[in-house]
Amino acid sequence: MARDITTMTRDLSPFEKRVLELVCEGKSNSAIATATVHTGKVIENTVSRSAQVFGIKSDTDTNLRVLLALAFRSHYGDQAFDKLHEECMQHEIDADGRSYCNGVIHHEDTKI
Repeated sequence: MARDITTMTRDLSPFEKRVLELVCEGKSNSAIATATVHTGKVIENTVSRSAQVFGIKSDTDTNLRVLLALAFRSHYGDQAFDKLHEECMQHEIDADGRSYCNGVIHHEDTKI
């Protein structure tokens, strides 16, 4: 089932944005809790609340964190990708003429 993960019901708070930046970096809830000096439960609730902002619901066929990271990157750009310090191999131009990475990365130790 196709989902529109780019429509937000409200703006994210600065803390929600920070948590989602760390989710986009692949951090676990525990690592995010340590980095933000919060409890794991606060992070868990923040991730769940943020998913609701994008209308993403967890079920057996959905990886909430993956869809949430995609929604965040779609809405806020590829800054999270840039922090991975990986070379993008597939640049595209958006409607405003800005270059962005379409998600294909090159790992030096991986043959593509």
